[in-house]
Amino acid sequence: MAEPGRASATETDPAVDVKELVGRAQAGDREALEELYLLHFDRIYAYLQMTVGNRHDAEDLTNQTFVKMLESIERFEWRKVPFSAWLFRIAHNLAVDHFRARRRWQPEEEPPEPTGDEQRSAEEEAMHSLGRRSMLQMIEDLSSDQQQVLTLKFVFNFSNGEAATILGKTEGAVKSLQHRALASLQRQLAGAA
Repeated sequence: MAEPGRASATETDPAVDVKELVGRAQAGDREALEELYLLHFDRIYAYLQMTVGNRHDAEDLTNQTFVKMLESIERFEWRKVPFSAWLFRIAHNLAVDHFRARRRWQPEEEPPEPTGDEQRSAEEEAMHSLGRRSMLQMIEDLSSDQQQVLTLKFVFNFSNGEAATILGKTEGAVKSLQHRALASLQRQLAGAA
């Protein structure tokens, strides 16, 4: 735990030295483990929420991700991808296991609407809702792998190499999945016009 009155590394320095934190965590430093948790929790949770479709399962899988991080951080080795890609790979594997166990996807709730300061008219709100629902339906028509690639690339801003590591695919496969997904969405949008 951070000492009272002491700001965490993520609060004082936006360019946290993750390598240093990982090294300290591998040596058993509980504060470094806490910093890694705080640094990555929001993105891992958001990824899992988008992947599994409901808050309860996303919370469980996020907790499992960080338990696995604690259990295996000593074996983590620096390679071409960042520590966050290693964590996302753990989260991805847990989500795959979750789907294998359930054998189907059942979204519990709609993804949250972005909060905005502007008030929309009832007509604008209805049109926005229809457009959003249509886009979500178009994305749901993509393969699971295509959905994952788009999420990792455009929501979480991972590079092709990082997305490949997370998904256990080659970089070429990620590029191909992205290309096919975007081409499919473009065809769907052209057909809707």
